[in-house]
Amino acid sequence: MQRRRLRPLFLLRKMLTFAICAIGLVALLSFHVHVFSSSKVPNLFPDPYKLPTQHEFKHQRFGTERSWTRELAPPHLSKAPQSSLQLAGASETLELYKLWKPPSNRDFVPCIKPSANYTAPVESRGYLLVHTNGGLNQMRAGICDMVAVARIIDATLVIPELDKQSFWQDSSNFSDVFDEDHFMNALASDVKVVKKLPKELATATKAVKHFRSWSGMDYYQEEIASMYEDYQVIRAAKSDSRLANNNLPPNIQKLRCRACYEALRFSPRIEAMGKLLVDRMRYFGHYIALHLRYEKDMLAFSGCTHDLSPAEADELEMIRENTAHWKIKDIDSGQQRSKGYCPLTPKEVGIFLSALGYPSNTPIYIAAGEIYGGDSHMADLRSRYPILMSKEKLASVEELEPFIDHASQLAALDYIVSVESDVFIPSYSGNMARAVEGHRRFLGHRKTIAPDRKALVRLFDKIERGTLKEGKNLSNRIIEIHRRRQGSPRKRKGPISGTKGMDRFRSEEAFYVNPLPDCLCQRESPNMNSSFITW
Repeated sequence: MQRRRLRPLFLLRKMLTFAICAIGLVALLSFHVHVFSSSKVPNLFPDPYKLPTQHEFKHQRFGTERSWTRELAPPHLSKAPQSSLQLAGASETLELYKLWKPPSNRDFVPCIKPSANYTAPVESRGYLLVHTNGGLNQMRAGICDMVAVARIIDATLVIPELDKQSFWQDSSNFSDVFDEDHFMNALASDVKVVKKLPKELATATKAVKHFRSWSGMDYYQEEIASMYEDYQVIRAAKSDSRLANNNLPPNIQKLRCRACYEALRFSPRIEAMGKLLVDRMRYFGHYIALHLRYEKDMLAFSGCTHDLSPAEADELEMIRENTAHWKIKDIDSGQQRSKGYCPLTPKEVGIFLSALGYPSNTPIYIAAGEIYGGDSHMADLRSRYPILMSKEKLASVEELEPFIDHASQLAALDYIVSVESDVFIPSYSGNMARAVEGHRRFLGHRKTIAPDRKALVRLFDKIERGTLKEGKNLSNRIIEIHRRRQGSPRKRKGPISGTKGMDRFRSEEAFYVNPLPDCLCQRESPNMNSSFITW
């Protein structure tokens, strides 16, 4: 009897012993697998960073938010630098967390589907040819507006022609910069899009028209659409700012957002290279994308010469005088700067970031072309933040070779890395800065710090005069000034009070800078009946 009672206990003990041994064996094997795979990492660098071929990439689709997977370190870096969060003590960790924490999105989410009464494109009245103008982001906004215009006037949109005559002299075609097939397919329910005019219309007489800036529905439905009575093809000579920012039907506004944030995807090769750069920046940890608009064209156009040598200032003035379409030739640089119309210098950006509290080991991606003056003007910023990276530093010459001499394609790479950054900071509110800010708002109000240049210049001048020193006092003032300038949800700003005519439209916040309220809705809270709060 006693043996029978002890037998179950004996079996139970045996089973427990076997289970413990099995768990130990699995843990031991896991450890060896981990050590083995880690020891092989340096030999694996080349393969993960090989760009996929066009064929391979066609099967790889990115979502609206471009949630790209992390890869290994840049090939030329063998050891990851420690992030500021890793180096910080317990008391500093909370402050560092706040520096990277995005603003509350207040449950605003994209709502760009058309209404229930939205119909498929009706029979086309004719063709719309579009000649875009400006740099990459000016062209992007113009293309999206022309999609909406084609819908308004019931036209077939021909794939737009990119600007090849601008300052950058870029020979890229639409398909070199954007995914042409995806663009056409994504808009199939909205607008008929074709790659080129039918052969029989190639030599037909075309109506060339400069569409009126910031125009509404009536202008396009009456004045422009009526031109199809005499012509089969209308050519828009320019595409920038041809459609009003506000007071358009909700379905037209939502179509602009679908065109901008879903249909107008970059070409597969650009998307792949952009993904690569994002992955390699992620290797450093949290990073800032700094759109440092300290380039020759911007300084020449704005007439800003602060901290430049007399020879540099003379060179910029000559460029401005010799550029026919830049109408203003005589500019007072000091006055421009005091009004906040000048991009921050690299030195000023360094002071700004230090005052905000970002430590010296913060990784910074420089989203820009060639910085005017090169290393001589970057020295102050680099002395504060040595981890300054760029596409040229993150990628090899061979990897970048397909994009060289194509300014729009290089700008597209910077755009991708900027949209995906933990924090985006533009030194000037140009087309790139505005486009990235709007895209980041659309993707959940990612942290975007917009420097108050007018207020900052006053502080920087005091530092130069010796009446103010860097330290806690300066830091507190700069942090307070920018407390509400970090990309939190707000409605798009209307025109400045008292302005009239074109000045009124010009003073409005551009549609693509802030797609709220048209394309962002607030999630339902428990005490609400509707799915979204609509504006």
